[in-house]
Amino acid sequence: MERRRFVGILGLGGLAGAVLMRRSAASDTPPATPSDTPPAAPPAAPPESATVLGGEPPAFTGPGPNLWWSSVGPYVAHPQKLPLIQLTDRPVQLETPRAYFAQAITPTAAFFVRWHLPNLPDVDLASYRLRVQGAVEHPLTLSMAEVLALPAMEVTAVNQCSGNSRSRFQPRVAGGQWGNGACGCATWRGVSLRALLERAGVRPTAVQVQLHGMDTGNGPEGKGSHAYAKSLDLAGDALDHAVLAYAMNGEPLPALHGFPLRLVVPGYFSTYWVKAVGAIDVLEQPDDGFWMKTAYRLPDTPNGGTTPAEAATVATKPIGTMPVRSLLANPDGQTKLLAGCPVTLRGVAFSGRGAITRVQWSVDEGATWNTAALGADLGPFAFRTFEASWTPPHGGTFVIAIRAHDASGAEQTDDPLWNGGGYGWNRIERQTVVVADAGGAA
Repeated sequence: MERRRFVGILGLGGLAGAVLMRRSAASDTPPATPSDTPPAAPPAAPPESATVLGGEPPAFTGPGPNLWWSSVGPYVAHPQKLPLIQLTDRPVQLETPRAYFAQAITPTAAFFVRWHLPNLPDVDLASYRLRVQGAVEHPLTLSMAEVLALPAMEVTAVNQCSGNSRSRFQPRVAGGQWGNGACGCATWRGVSLRALLERAGVRPTAVQVQLHGMDTGNGPEGKGSHAYAKSLDLAGDALDHAVLAYAMNGEPLPALHGFPLRLVVPGYFSTYWVKAVGAIDVLEQPDDGFWMKTAYRLPDTPNGGTTPAEAATVATKPIGTMPVRSLLANPDGQTKLLAGCPVTLRGVAFSGRGAITRVQWSVDEGATWNTAALGADLGPFAFRTFEASWTPPHGGTFVIAIRAHDASGAEQTDDPLWNGGGYGWNRIERQTVVVADAGGAA
């Protein structure tokens, strides 16, 4: 009965998919948060490119690095979504506002959205079939009801766009000029990709599994960029936790998040999290399509960085797991703090390469580091919340710095980072705050 109810609810998602084809109207008013009132005058821009300013961001940033936490697009409302910051409407790119990063689970309605192609699928569940084909002994063609009948698994994991914080890079690079909000954490429920492949019987000659999204668009002839497909190595660890998800935070997967099925690859950047999966091909040769061979590649260097002068000659590799990172949600620099009054620092930390083990904060440019308290452990791939109390000793301008550590031994650093794709930003994040003294002066 529970499965029948779920299938019925999923049917409503197909209707939402049709609605999504309509362009949504922009709203000039962002969602109300306790930090909506900016200070009378934001502090002057510091030289450090990773330092986030307070105050109301301008309508445009550049050519220097974006010194505000978020991108600077308008707020828009889409079906099943709260007002989010729009980068583009075709393809749909929506950024999550900062206030939602003080909690471990991002509400589905506030979760960021990133599609690669402009034409989203209009799914009819009566005719939808998931195909598993290629180098398998037993090709599968499954209805959604048959997918729901398979053993389910669940994982809580962070989904982060490879270009999150791209607007920080200097010099600027092409692509969506995201602030820090192109990520989120949800609990995903679905079918194990590995178990599904075992059911189909993968041949010993197979090397990769390729997933095809049902979104479409225009692209150069022969490049394959008009359709979205990504591949994972069968010999790697990505399949150990990969899920073909049909539920997000306990509800059917919304149309904007890949209804009726999307791939979830915990620990990996979201370029592999293919939405609206229609087919799975098991390959006997490495995928040489546009989205693997040309797009989403990093310099083959220890931190994925290079220089503009060397970018054309350095060897590259496909982007993979996420480096350790932290995000400070509060304070956000929008209002003055008061000397002598405690302030609670709140945010999240995450990594694709090991569970978060420690988060530290500093208000003296790293001369001393203090350890924050960690929140509940929801698994190695989830957001880990952190919290600390700081009492500003006097009025003036302070810079709060946050860095995280993971179980692999990695920590956030201030090492320079640049690559032509604007991928993998994880430098120590800094927030400028203004503190007023007891008499009210800053």
